[in-house]
Order: sequence, then C-alpha cells, then structure tokens
Amino acid sequence: IVIVSLAMNPLLIPEAYIIGAQPLCSQLVGLSQGQKKLCQLYQDHMQYIGEGAKTGIRECQYQFRHRRWNCSTVDNSSVFGRVMHIASRETAFTYAISAAGVVNAVSRACREGELSSCGCSRAARPKDLPRDWLWGGCGDNLLYGYRFSKEFVDAREREKSYTKGSDESARQLMNVHNNEAGRRTVSDLAHVSCKCHGVSGSCSLKTCWLQLADFRKVGDALKEKYDSAAAMKLNARGKLVQRNSKFNAPTSNDLVYLESSPDYCLMNQSTGSLGTVGRLCNKTSEGMDGCELMCCGRGYDQYKAQIVERCHCKFHWCCYVKCKRCTKIVDQFVCK
Repeated sequence: IVIVSLAMNPLLIPEAYIIGAQPLCSQLVGLSQGQKKLCQLYQDHMQYIGEGAKTGIRECQYQFRHRRWNCSTVDNSSVFGRVMHIASRETAFTYAISAAGVVNAVSRACREGELSSCGCSRAARPKDLPRDWLWGGCGDNLLYGYRFSKEFVDAREREKSYTKGSDESARQLMNVHNNEAGRRTVSDLAHVSCKCHGVSGSCSLKTCWLQLADFRKVGDALKEKYDSAAAMKLNARGKLVQRNSKFNAPTSNDLVYLESSPDYCLMNQSTGSLGTVGRLCNKTSEGMDGCELMCCGRGYDQYKAQIVERCHCKFHWCCYVKCKRCTKIVDQFVCK
C-alpha cells in the first residue's frame, strides 16, 4: 500500500477503506496514477470531487452562454481528466473553475459531516470581530478543501516529467497556475457569516463562522480574470513570463494562457471547437450574443417557437406565490 501524503493532520485511513475503493477507482475514466492512489485512500471524497467539478462546468456554461465558445467542449460524461487541446484563455478558465468547484464541494462536505477525515472549520477568529460575539458555529472547512483540491487536482500535472523548456512543460506550468488561481478565488471570497441570538430576536449575542461565497460569485470573479488573462511564454530558464513586458506581471490569483484563441466559428477537432452552427442568437444585440457576431457572418434562420412561462403570479398570505402557466409564440433566430 502506497500512502500518499496530503499534508493534513490527522489522517485516519483504515485498511478496509483502501480495499473497498479498488472497484470504484479502476472504473473512473481519466484518472492519473496519482489520482487513482488518492481515490483508493479517500473513497468517500470522490462523490464530492465529481460534484465539485460538475458544478464548475455548469458555472462555465452559464458564464459563456452568450459567447461563441459556450464551454460545451468540456465532456460532461466524465469530469475527470478533461483535457483541452489548445492552451488558450478558455482552457485557463476551465481549469480554474473546475479546481474551484472541487474546493467548494469538499469544504462544504466537511462541514456537513460527510467525510471521515475532516469536520467543521477550525479557522482562527478574525481580529476585527467584536469581542462579545462568539466565534464557532460550524463553518465551511476551507483549509481542508483547499489542501485536498491542490493535492488531488494537481496530481495529474505533478506526476508528469517533461524536458525543461518544452511546449509540454509550459502547458504543465500553465495548468498548475490556473488551478491555483481557481482555488485562491474561492478562498478570497470566503466571508464571516453570523446568526443573532437573544430575547425576541434582540441580537444581543451573535455566533459567527467562516462561510464560502455563493459559487456564482466565484464564477463572476473568474470570468473577470478570464477577460484580463495574461499571455505568457517560456523564458530561457524554463519559467513562464509575460509575453508583453509592458504590462504588470500576473499574480498567483490571475489566469494565464500560452496560445491565442481560435474564433470558434466552425467545428474543428484539433482545437476542440464545436462551431456556432445551430446556436440561438439575439437579432437586436450588437454584442457577442448578437446574430452578426455569433453566426460569424454566415447569416441566420428565423423560426416560430412555442414557449411556456410563469405568469399572473399572486402572493398568498402566508407565505407562497402562486402562478399560472402561459404559452406564447416567439421568434427565434438560429445561426446557419
């Protein structure tokens, strides 16, 4: 049995756990050797790693729903071992949001008591918290989620050995950097949440704990980082440096990429582009979701479509909203 250090304490791993993990870990498509070993050691974590990565993919698809590339090159059937063909800023975002999703899911699973090797957050009391407020509750275990995500997600990159200065080594450095940027975004957006106690809700006493931000905020923040991502290249020492030295060097929180993005207009297996044929577009918009840009100048077809939506909503005391369902015919525009 190979014990893989996770730099976490304590690690309580019964031998039965490892034996029982073999079938699951061998069946998962795309796991690297290091990830398979971690899978065998932490079988109860795998459900949350999968859920976290899928959360990341769903958020990716939301953030890019109005773009030519709408995150659909990511294979939904297996969130493990996803590989993007080109070292573009889209790939940078995908790695970052997936790593962030794993931190998010594992941290919350700890809080909910779903994992054997972690529990509620043990984060230190913030110095600016009023003295008479209690620090405790059961917070999201960000420290454990961050460390486990780093060990598991980065295992794929760490176990590869490439020649220094090669294109493969540059891509490896890019992936590790963007994984870390995703994790740090989750960490930076975590905040103190409090609950009032006291007679008739007087809030004479508060209990506070560490809470992760809603994942939509993580997606929004990473989308901003995508828009300002830094183009990089390898220097003579085999390190990633900014292609244009006039700009400020990216920090560990920023996204980096190596290659310019394709236009994503047409299907292209080598770049992973699905193209925009058949995509819905907005006839009146001049943005990326508009028919001119979305369809890459190929034109569009117009259809009548029947949609069902909630309507005539009324608030009933107390406390629910009741709506009717209305059908209407709308014009839809689809790229040729």
